Amino acid sequence: MTESDLPVVQLTPGRWGDPAHPLTLPPAALQALKHLGVRRPGATTAPADRSGLTEEVSGLLVELLGGEYVKTDLEMRWGHTRGYSTTDLLRHRAGDTSDMPAAVVFPGSHDEVQALLTSCSEHHLAVVPYAGGTSVVGGLAPKGTAFIAVDLRRLDRLVEVDEVSRTATIEAGVRGTAAEALLAERGYTLGHFPQSYEGASIGGYAATRSSGQSSAGYGRFDQMVVGLTMATPRGTIRLGRAPMSAAGPDLRQLVLGSEGTLGIITSVVLRIRPRPVERVFEGWRFGAFEEGLAAIRRLAQDGPLPTVLRLSDEVETAINLADPDVLGGGSGGVLAIVGFEGEHTEVRRTEVGVVLRGAGGEALGEGPGETWREGRYRAPYLRDPLLDEGALVETLETAGFWSTLPALKAKVTEALVAALSEQGTPPIVLCHVSHVYETGASLYFTVICAQTDEPISQWQQAKTAANAAIAAAGGTISHHHGVGTDHRSAYAEEVGPLAIEALQAVKRVLDPHNILNPGILIPPPTHQTP
Repeated sequence: MTESDLPVVQLTPGRWGDPAHPLTLPPAALQALKHLGVRRPGATTAPADRSGLTEEVSGLLVELLGGEYVKTDLEMRWGHTRGYSTTDLLRHRAGDTSDMPAAVVFPGSHDEVQALLTSCSEHHLAVVPYAGGTSVVGGLAPKGTAFIAVDLRRLDRLVEVDEVSRTATIEAGVRGTAAEALLAERGYTLGHFPQSYEGASIGGYAATRSSGQSSAGYGRFDQMVVGLTMATPRGTIRLGRAPMSAAGPDLRQLVLGSEGTLGIITSVVLRIRPRPVERVFEGWRFGAFEEGLAAIRRLAQDGPLPTVLRLSDEVETAINLADPDVLGGGSGGVLAIVGFEGEHTEVRRTEVGVVLRGAGGEALGEGPGETWREGRYRAPYLRDPLLDEGALVETLETAGFWSTLPALKAKVTEALVAALSEQGTPPIVLCHVSHVYETGASLYFTVICAQTDEPISQWQQAKTAANAAIAAAGGTISHHHGVGTDHRSAYAEEVGPLAIEALQAVKRVLDPHNILNPGILIPPPTHQTP
């Protein structure tokens, strides 16, 4: 099965992944959880309804969009409450409705989105853009204000394919799997396959600077964007007259990663490529993480660069990927996944193999590579059964320059272990490199431990310690998850007060009444300019 064959998955509220294909934990995993002191939590709590919109505002929305596309029932609003971080899921299980929208609306065109924002600004009604809902950093939960969720699923068209320029214009509500299927009919691919691929959307990719698992070959999503259209309370912005320009700062980059705080992206013009004729994934073993890190750095800096390049550390290799028949008879070490797409991949595979063998790598063949490829979107499905058993499992990620990565990995791991052990729940911490560049790479951590009686507070303490370690080691607070509310303070410290003031000024111009995802990404100003 290829990516274009995967269905568009409507995630179950409060649980990740396709509800038609749930995962259960194997007996060995259940036994391992007992050693961590995991115990099953109490029953989940159903949400209680809270007041929705006033009749005046509800009538206004119906007038703009039609009654069919304005929903105020509890089930719809609960299904659009928060995203899919572990703390989001824990709040969902507790029946916490504090971040529930007052209504969910479904505009069907850019013009309807524009009219909606203009009217909501006039009535000081906050809005949160929503498509796949896969945020894991609190990006869908503005604090302290009533709001409506603007579900973009009706913006679902492949508008145009320019085969001469190899670009495609796609509306923001198109889900990743649907976009790939639509392009496949024309013989093209976007090549963007994040782990949230089954649920995330084109607009969400742009709004959060998403990075897919094939980024070594296809690039990050922000590198694919050549144009976009965004509705704001003040009017429409259209950017991208040419692939590159020296006409002032590239304002596309201001919109990309803005997380719905400056406007709602309604369509994107994207670079596309012909569908690959061949796809081959291989496994390579190295004796230690540092050895593997040096090997993939050589490929990232000097080439040849494969389409997929990942490296798991010793713990992740042992827990998630180890197979005595695959990893040299159970001899330990770390596993790298190397993927090739395109035509005549054999040449590149040979060239990459020369580099990896020269760096101490041992070829393991296609077995571990294909195992990873077939299961790469399924790993997050395990979080729900782990939470069901009483484990706390969460991820975080960062990036840094090659010279800083070993210390960055060590400091974040130490901070997580210390913060959770102090609470009586010593964790297992896994790490892998998921995206590489000439100058550096990302690090992706997975943390598993027993829950305390207050698991949200438990994780927040650990996350605060990890954030401080990332800053101290010179990493960025987020490589591809975004900022949301979870990283807002750390982001402000990372870029500094003057940069934040500049962003606040842009927001005041585009969103004078602060209705767009308030409290997300951009800290509120300490004073209001008259």
